[in-house]
Amino acid sequence: MPSREALLRIIEIHSQVAQLGLDLAGVMSLSVHGTLDLVEADGAAIELAEGEELVYRAVAGAASHQLGVRVRRDGSLSGRCLREALPLICDDTETDPRVDLEACRRVGLRSMVVLPLLHQGTPVGVLKAFSSRPARFGPHEIEVLALMSKVLGAAMYWATRYGRDDLFHRATHDDMTGLANRSLFMDRLRHATSEVERGDPPIAVLLLDMDGLKHMNDTLGHAAGDAAIIEFSRRLAGATRESDTVARLGGDEFAVLLTRSGSAMTLEATLERIHLAVEGPFTYADRVLTLRASMGAARCPEDWRDATALVECADTRMYEAKRARHGRDREFVDVRLPTR
Repeated sequence: MPSREALLRIIEIHSQVAQLGLDLAGVMSLSVHGTLDLVEADGAAIELAEGEELVYRAVAGAASHQLGVRVRRDGSLSGRCLREALPLICDDTETDPRVDLEACRRVGLRSMVVLPLLHQGTPVGVLKAFSSRPARFGPHEIEVLALMSKVLGAAMYWATRYGRDDLFHRATHDDMTGLANRSLFMDRLRHATSEVERGDPPIAVLLLDMDGLKHMNDTLGHAAGDAAIIEFSRRLAGATRESDTVARLGGDEFAVLLTRSGSAMTLEATLERIHLAVEGPFTYADRVLTLRASMGAARCPEDWRDATALVECADTRMYEAKRARHGRDREFVDVRLPTR
């Protein structure tokens, strides 16, 4: 039987899940971070099934850098858990033939517990906790995480009751703007960089940061800030191609994966076109507000071949551009319209 402290923590998480409503990505993030504390794990993750693969859709602790990573169901303990719909424990990855040993070594994983996540009676993914120490988990941890998985399974049901495709969409898209979220963006970026390695045309990553959003929130309220984010998202999506991936990474941060980016000169022209499209005035209530953004880009394979390094490179260049534009923060609020 779980301890009183564990039960109280699960009740608290259940309450927080209820407050999140249909925000499945938020629910999953809350669950994996709660898992760390509940079983004192080094890392935790939720892997959702997509075809013959499992994709890391929520991560915490030592698994944080695994967001968006894909693993094949065959040859992994998570895949076996999904297939059998039963909790599984690995005491030592070095001696357990059911695990992907190389994948475990990459993250320093020696023991783990994996539980199936059921959606309307069908396994759709797994909740996993792992440790760098052998034999870290046992029946007690399964009991605790079984309660957590039931909370998560119920949240999945309510988040997806209005459409079979909602589960994937809510886990991979930003609720406010409808753009891809960080998980889906990194997933597609990793795939794109691997395709470049196989001979596909160069790609580019563009990072954008809205200038002055905090000032707008502080002076006009968060409703105005939300309106600015939505308008910025609409303009950014309209300035890109269907083959590109436009994402909201969080807050005022956006990213674009530009496929077939062409030469450096072609990319420069594309960035200028996007910059012109997203900047400029828009009307909110009785005011004309000005949208502005700082941008930075990185190319694959010229700058980096690794997805994470590409994002970091573009992020550095974006902040260099932001520093160069320092002092324009208050230009968001332009003028009050005359009353009729």
